[in-house]
Amino acid sequence: MTEPIAPGWAPTRALGRSVLLTGLLLLLGVGLGRVDLVLLAAPFAIGAALNLRRTPQSVPEVTITADAAHLVEGGAVQAGLTVANPEAIGYDLVVVRTKTSPWLRLEHADRPFAITVPSDGWAAIDLPGEARRWGRQDVGPAAARAAACGGLLTCRPVVTPAHGVRVYPVTEPFKATESMPAAAGLVGAHRSRRLGEGGELAGVRQFAPGDRLRRIDWRVSLRTRDLHVASTLSDRDAEVLILLDLLGEVGLSGGVEGSASVLDTTVRAAAAIAEHYLHRGDRVSVLEYGAGGRRLRAGSGRKQYLTVLEWLLDVRADPVDEEYEPVLGAHHISTSALVVVLTPLIDPRSADMLAKLTQAGRYTVAVDTLPEDAAPPVRNQWSPLATRLWRIERENVLGRLREHGVPVVAWAGAGSLDLVLRDVARMASAPRGR
Repeated sequence: MTEPIAPGWAPTRALGRSVLLTGLLLLLGVGLGRVDLVLLAAPFAIGAALNLRRTPQSVPEVTITADAAHLVEGGAVQAGLTVANPEAIGYDLVVVRTKTSPWLRLEHADRPFAITVPSDGWAAIDLPGEARRWGRQDVGPAAARAAACGGLLTCRPVVTPAHGVRVYPVTEPFKATESMPAAAGLVGAHRSRRLGEGGELAGVRQFAPGDRLRRIDWRVSLRTRDLHVASTLSDRDAEVLILLDLLGEVGLSGGVEGSASVLDTTVRAAAAIAEHYLHRGDRVSVLEYGAGGRRLRAGSGRKQYLTVLEWLLDVRADPVDEEYEPVLGAHHISTSALVVVLTPLIDPRSADMLAKLTQAGRYTVAVDTLPEDAAPPVRNQWSPLATRLWRIERENVLGRLREHGVPVVAWAGAGSLDLVLRDVARMASAPRGR
């Protein structure tokens, strides 16, 4: 007597046809008194009974594997599927299919796989590929159906949830050799504009009470017959606030080797700036300008860099109604912090925010993240003349910002901020009237 079919398994059409054909032949053989029809039905009945003498009680186990290490855009992804058979009965055929994120280019991931799994064994499917864009990408979900008992039983689809893969943005080459406008910390390797103990020579001045003897410049002192000392710039850490403007998204993302949207440029530039200043021992914080208003507290070191990369994975375009003003008070920003605003400047509220920060005395630098061939963020197709007028109006906004003392520079990788940082540092070192 055959065992009852497990809840996860169902009879196939082949089993139904076998039972139907066996029954018809037996009825005809008995009704017509023909032994040959009964003998013809015997192989079908014996074959079904032999195949169903033992039925599986468990369904296949599907596991999705993917790289747990830090992946960067353009890096290789090693993903795979594993199908395990916990039964003592082998599977005749297992069909596996999976879905993947469009930004994970995995080999043959868009087609089903047909494999055989032995009893109490497993089979693996390798899915090598490449990560095309930053973000939290998914491998899966995956579904598997198995056939057993000579194809007479099949299991219902077994679905496994997706496995998340973290792809970090590629950091474009960036460096800033100019000094910071202000440094509030007591330690660090960044060259400050303020005088103090350090290794950067600022000039030679006359000796004053409190100066150390080892600072005396004997050559100048012997020539002028007065004691002179060498003054240096202090080495201190700086606080850098990276402000991400998420009020609008323009352009289409083509992955690491394709075109870059505003969000792509913003995230990659933020990662590069954070890596540069954290490598120099400075403190970096990140803030969103949008409806969400997420904030990452200031920190330093490699741990903060990994935290920034993890934080950037959840950055999304966050447009809000024109009547809504995102909350961003200057009192939430340190007076000694350098505020690097990554903005496409396509929303009037972004320009107002930059002007308010500058008027409040914050050291602000605006980095233009709008692609060169970008069109206005509208659904309908604009004519070339309308697009040109839109760009002229945007250039007028940039000119008014510069008139208000807001330096604006386009993101261009290494050395993008050197000129504006030099101007901001000079303004910071100049005496202020009360």
